[in-house]
Amino acid sequence: MGTEGILGGQANVPGVAGTWKDLTDSVNFMAGNLTSQVRNIALVTTAVANGDLSQKITVEARGEVLELKDTVNTMVDQLNAFAAEVTRVAREVGSEGRLGGQANVPGVAGTWKDLTDSVNFMAGNLTSQVRNIADVTTAVARGDLSKKITAEAKGEILELKNTVNTMVDQLSSFASEVTRVAREVGTEGKLGGQAAVPGVAGTWKDLTDYVNLIAGNLTVQLRDMSLVTTAP
Repeated sequence: MGTEGILGGQANVPGVAGTWKDLTDSVNFMAGNLTSQVRNIALVTTAVANGDLSQKITVEARGEVLELKDTVNTMVDQLNAFAAEVTRVAREVGSEGRLGGQANVPGVAGTWKDLTDSVNFMAGNLTSQVRNIADVTTAVARGDLSKKITAEAKGEILELKNTVNTMVDQLSSFASEVTRVAREVGTEGKLGGQAAVPGVAGTWKDLTDYVNLIAGNLTVQLRDMSLVTTAP
């Protein structure tokens, strides 16, 4: 047991009595205790390695073995807390759409603290990005084209940021040009104006074309009327 690590062995000395029997019983008791302790510890650590955090060391222990038992059980508790918090944040942000969540795992250190910090950094980044995008798109829906997405972003989030900001620019240009033509024709009486909105497509191009058609028609009609009324 002590050298080869083979647990479960028991001393069998037939015919001994007195002190020799007591010594044999003591050795067997020690070996039995150590066997149950080591096997229980092995059971729990193997479960942890396999992703099962439901096991705890329950065997009776004292001294340094008790310290080891407490250490392993504390480790299991911390891993449980870590797994539960990371799962909660991932569920809230990824599945339920509840932003702002942060994992809180008291007492963790080292790699577990680094992992917790990484999860919180990811969740925090995603929260700020999504809220910034929501803020801008809500402003657009309310007719406020003064806002742009400013949150730091990379990858597909950066692509989305650029797409939304380009949309805001095009809508601003569209609104500005339509307002200019309407003001020139409708208020200032300056005919012949046309809206120029580079890069627009789809509905925005159709609307620009309609505005230009109306402005063009009005220009032709009014100029024809002017020619008629000024004719000798």
